[in-house]
Amino acid sequence: MKTRSTLAEVNIHLRARPRDRELIDQAAELVGVNRSQFMLSSALKEARNVLLDQSTIHADAESFWKIMDWMDAEPTPAEAAGMRRILNADAPWRRE
Repeated sequence: MKTRSTLAEVNIHLRARPRDRELIDQAAELVGVNRSQFMLSSALKEARNVLLDQSTIHADAESFWKIMDWMDAEPTPAEAAGMRRILNADAPWRRE
């Protein structure tokens, strides 16, 4: 079984204006990470959003309304506990 490497294995290079780098550095400092970590995290988040925006889910009318009713309903105790766990979790880039 192949294990996932925790070390970066490839370089990604880009050029930026000095004021853009300063803005990125300020934001990275606010969240307590270095420039590379901040940029990679931001780029990955945006890449996931782009891919999710391109996903299409097909459902018949009955299934659609069941999903809508479920989304409008109060959460079950298990769902509420899961949401609390997510809200209280540490950000992945702050774990060490």
